[in-house]
Amino acid sequence: MSVCKPSRLALTVAGALAFGALTACQTPEPSVSSAQIETVAMTANQRQDAAAERRLREWAKQGLPVAERELGMLYRARPAQRAETIRLFESAARAGDAEAAFQLGELYRVEVAGATADSAAAAPWYKLAALQHHARAGLMLGLLYKNGQGVRQDDEQAAKWLTLASDQGNAHAMFLLSYAYNEGRGVVRDPAKGRELLEESAEHEYPPAIQELAMAVQQGDAHSSKDELRASHLMKEATEHRHNNWNRF
Repeated sequence: MSVCKPSRLALTVAGALAFGALTACQTPEPSVSSAQIETVAMTANQRQDAAAERRLREWAKQGLPVAERELGMLYRARPAQRAETIRLFESAARAGDAEAAFQLGELYRVEVAGATADSAAAAPWYKLAALQHHARAGLMLGLLYKNGQGVRQDDEQAAKWLTLASDQGNAHAMFLLSYAYNEGRGVVRDPAKGRELLEESAEHEYPPAIQELAMAVQQGDAHSSKDELRASHLMKEATEHRHNNWNRF
């Protein structure tokens, strides 16, 4: 009795059908959003959740810039993982993540145990973030130029980057820029513009600006008459904000 063997063509067709059926049963993982990544990162950080950290690593391995940045933020508090933190931030920054570029600048600028501060290494990353309208990066780059830290001291460059940060709503930059206009450092001297920036910085609740404005109002000047009552209110406001929200700036 002969046994009928399936033809090669039959086997090929059967294999293709089986593969197609298997593929149809597999549902591809939907793309993950930045908000989802940041939520998982918050869980990993605040709850020390190992599963959330593993998920974050998986996304980072896929080259997702937000995941790389958030994993870098998580590793930043672990000195032994500094090299990996730098790699993650740099990869995300080169992919266009402005916050990662800023955080890399901060990592280089701030001295920590086992690593000296390097403002020269920080400056290019601040610039990369500032060019993407990152306000705090503009502020920090402006400060580096103002003080000649890691870059050649340059009042015009300082004013340029402080202006960028100020235009993005950074109250600290507004305050520093008000001095630049009052003194004509890096910009054409314009005390009226300086006062306008001081008032705006105070409106954004920046304590030194509120205090500075209070002293100006208390004495009276070319921009406003003497007003001791307003000065008193401003001084009280400056004290409250210094205690309650200094970390915002």
